[in-house]
Amino acid sequence: MTTISRRGFLAGSSAVLAASSLPVGSRAQGDAPLSLAATTRTLDIDGRAATVFGLAGPQGEGLILDPGQRFRVDLTNDLDVETIIHWHGQIPPNVQDGVPDMPMPKLRPGETRSYDYAPRPGTHWMHSHVPLQEIRQLAAPLIVRSPEDIAADRQEVVLFLHDFSFSTPEEVMAEITAGHGTTGHDDHGAMGQGAMPGMAGSAMAMDPAEMSAMPMDAMPMGGMGGMAMDLNDYDWDAYLANGRTLSDPEVVTVERGGRVLLRVINGAAATVFWIDTGAAPAHLVAVDGHGVVPVAGRRFGIAMGQRLDIEIALPGEGGAWPILALREGARDRTGLILATPGAAIARLGSLAATEAPAFDTDLAQESRLVTRDPLPARPVERGHMLMLSGAMQPYVWTIDGRTWANHLPVEARSGERVELMFHNMSMMGHPMHLHGHAFQVVEINGRRLSGARRDTVYVPPMASVTVALDAGEAARWMLHCHHMPHLATGMMTELSVTA
Repeated sequence: MTTISRRGFLAGSSAVLAASSLPVGSRAQGDAPLSLAATTRTLDIDGRAATVFGLAGPQGEGLILDPGQRFRVDLTNDLDVETIIHWHGQIPPNVQDGVPDMPMPKLRPGETRSYDYAPRPGTHWMHSHVPLQEIRQLAAPLIVRSPEDIAADRQEVVLFLHDFSFSTPEEVMAEITAGHGTTGHDDHGAMGQGAMPGMAGSAMAMDPAEMSAMPMDAMPMGGMGGMAMDLNDYDWDAYLANGRTLSDPEVVTVERGGRVLLRVINGAAATVFWIDTGAAPAHLVAVDGHGVVPVAGRRFGIAMGQRLDIEIALPGEGGAWPILALREGARDRTGLILATPGAAIARLGSLAATEAPAFDTDLAQESRLVTRDPLPARPVERGHMLMLSGAMQPYVWTIDGRTWANHLPVEARSGERVELMFHNMSMMGHPMHLHGHAFQVVEINGRRLSGARRDTVYVPPMASVTVALDAGEAARWMLHCHHMPHLATGMMTELSVTA
């Protein structure tokens, strides 16, 4: 986590950094590339040491780039296994996108690969595109600051969220696929919202061929009709904010009456969170690195792969303000604390008194978002409907009834205006991420709107979300669910763009 001095901005020194447990400030000297290493690190999880993966830059986990600075990075694999890193939210040349064999192979142990492209500003992140490695925390913030960030009279704070297990990723996946990943015990999170682990072979995992034969107005969308959701399919041992739990949270020193830009990144493998600012009034001002018309509130949801920029106005008196991340459908929570110098800080437990609700089942939050940078109006030249299906047992998740092993590419030509409708006919939500493009949400459950620009959109059970994009570089671009166990068991296809 990094705090960037508000007074430092006013003094014109954009290099002033106050680094703590997750120092993400890393800047190149002149034209020299930044060094980034995929490596191991040790976390203290409630007093127990845990060895995980990480992405170490010159000053710690992750990178911050200044306005106009190129993404010039030499990535070295210091692990004893092959890996590859995806720059989530960025649109590099396809050869630098960071997906195994699309087109570059994974980096061998000890290998270094160079990257050089013009980055997109905003709150982004980077992670391994090997699902089991992302479960082992091979992920970190990637912040690209804009001239407006430099000029703003506010302090920047990064909140990077993850879920953690002392079990190996292979053991985690074995539990999930066997149907034993979620206990529902009161002492460690609950299934919540009527979730049913026994929904083996759920009727909602419908045959896409049957669905395609149904008229659109006959398809169930935008509501579960009393049917139970599967919110959480694994009870993790801990939920981390900047690598820490609430037994020893990050405490960020802030000014009385100051303004904070909280850059929230959900890097979790399989956990949706609510960000609760408590007594501190807030406005959501950007999602996935793209500005939105500010939305006032004190609680905002964030699915895996998504980012939120939240402006917080601190009271004029001294004090401490917990910023909590609440696991949907459960009592688990994590977070950090904003505190003025000398403020008393109360200890917070890792379990809330009540369960947090399910996230955006009616897409009310998404419906409120209005982009500040809409796509130019033009006719739609190609459209695709993608059926999202799957069930808890057997644990298989598909797009149009197919897993990655037998996927059919979604086709487009470079420059075409394309609309993709994600129609979720399963009882779990799916954060759908497209590489190499920023799209705009243009329809929710059949209602047209000028929604947010994004790269990852959450599609709740029995709902439909349509996004528009202009097809980019002629290449193969990954399109997948960012729930890692879903991706690992098949929920992945590609947008194949031809010239």
